[in-house]
Amino acid sequence: MRTRTTRRDRDAIGAEMPARSGEVLIEGLQKTYTRGSHEVRAVVDVSLRIGAGEFVVLLGPSGSGKTTLLNLVGAIEPATTGTIRAGGIDVTSLDGSALTDYRRTMVGFVFQFFNLVPTLTASENVEVIAELTASNAGARARAALAEVGLEDRADHYPAQLSGGEQQRVAIARALVKRAPVLLADEPTGSLDLDTGRQVLGLLRETAARGRTVLLVTHNSAIADIADRVIHLRDGRVAEDRRVSQPLSVDEVSW
Repeated sequence: MRTRTTRRDRDAIGAEMPARSGEVLIEGLQKTYTRGSHEVRAVVDVSLRIGAGEFVVLLGPSGSGKTTLLNLVGAIEPATTGTIRAGGIDVTSLDGSALTDYRRTMVGFVFQFFNLVPTLTASENVEVIAELTASNAGARARAALAEVGLEDRADHYPAQLSGGEQQRVAIARALVKRAPVLLADEPTGSLDLDTGRQVLGLLRETAARGRTVLLVTHNSAIADIADRVIHLRDGRVAEDRRVSQPLSVDEVSW
């Protein structure tokens, strides 16, 4: 899937390894929502150590707390209690500009729905993010699109791209930040099997290049392509297991 890029472009995107560690340490994490007079405990006393470069699947049914946990690591939502440290940064202590800087430089996001700007080309959608993090936005955007096999679709608008191509643009947008942690929430949820396999292959390649990948899914068929599967139930870690022999993406079916 990957196309040839120049050494200059590879250096521009920093494809080999992010500069900052992607290790994530979670201790005693809890997230509680208030619904009228009731409290909903979405994440309950979760403690995990996720190594840099690990490909981890967060598995569980709807309402198990997996997306909330992802949002807490990404600093989209604040924790109620407990701590999260990512790349040595105490995320739970951040506020203001420090919190914005963490979201901009430490984490990349990929969602089920691609969230591309319809009036911008694929390249421009990636450049928008590249401009927030470093110089040479155009070169870095082209290199990121090449990394996901879309160099020849750079000038196409989202409506001219298939669903799988749009998701690959979304992944390029996450990669161009050179963030050491990539958070993917149901990234194959709206894709067919063949396209989903392509996206999963890209995420696994991303982890192999040194980034930490946390992938949320309710689809148990996806789980065993990862290095590790963390099964959540009612906001708690019900199982945390290593995958001794991860499946190839071609072996996944749903």
